Amino acid sequence: MTQESSRRRSFNASWRVPAIALLLLALGVLLVPALATRDPLRIEDVLARRLVPPFAHDMRGDFHVFGTDRFGRDLFVRMMLAGRLSLLVGVVGAGLAGALGTLLGAIAGWMGGLMDRALMALADLLLALPRLVLLLVGVALWSPGLRTVLVVLVGTGWMGIARLVRAEVIAVRARPFVPAARALGAAPARLLLRHVLPNAIGPAAVATTLGVGNAILLESGLSFLGLGIQPPAPSWGNMISEARYLVRDAFWISFFPGLFIGIAVLAANILGDGIRDLNDPRSVD
Repeated sequence: MTQESSRRRSFNASWRVPAIALLLLALGVLLVPALATRDPLRIEDVLARRLVPPFAHDMRGDFHVFGTDRFGRDLFVRMMLAGRLSLLVGVVGAGLAGALGTLLGAIAGWMGGLMDRALMALADLLLALPRLVLLLVGVALWSPGLRTVLVVLVGTGWMGIARLVRAEVIAVRARPFVPAARALGAAPARLLLRHVLPNAIGPAAVATTLGVGNAILLESGLSFLGLGIQPPAPSWGNMISEARYLVRDAFWISFFPGLFIGIAVLAANILGDGIRDLNDPRSVD
């Protein structure tokens, strides 16, 4: 068995469980709120439905898999609705940060000179500042919400990917096929987009996949502090924040959102590790 086939067999064995977990989670956040019989944001019959424990019926006879919160809202449906925003922030925030970092890193590595020094100086400056501090400053300057969280995540998450892509572009640019394509009359833009960037984008894809879990954690932390997604729109972070005073009396209200944050982050990280191993020529089965 060749080393390449060994890496592919290892990747195929390791990516299935996290990929299936993320797929089931995505289907759940899309279908469960749409098929629910009650609005997860509506507050009614509080005394009959509030603080029902998991796998129990309320006073109206309705069954609740994960129980209910202090306002009598079904926790499972509400968590799936919250997962829409949390996963959206994770995937879109990491994806846009990866795209921006890839673009700027490719420009810096391809053009060199003053452009390279300026972009890398900006990246080094932002990397020298704690990301949490930048996030707090960003949400303090603008009103908290989904758009602000996405902008801040993208604005503080592109630097590491840009440095990875720049290094790869510089290495690929020195390979023999690039001068050969230039001698055949290929334009600089075509050289970069068709020949250099496809061979340099692997580390950026891995870093972006790993960044999904980090973005979910950062959004949850900001929402827990009241600086992210604002109620009544639910996210896993603000659901934990709302339940922090009920940990002793109703632990399930904060336990299940935290559990799903852990599942989503762990699955994204394992999937990213599998992609990294697939692209690493030194990895073996």
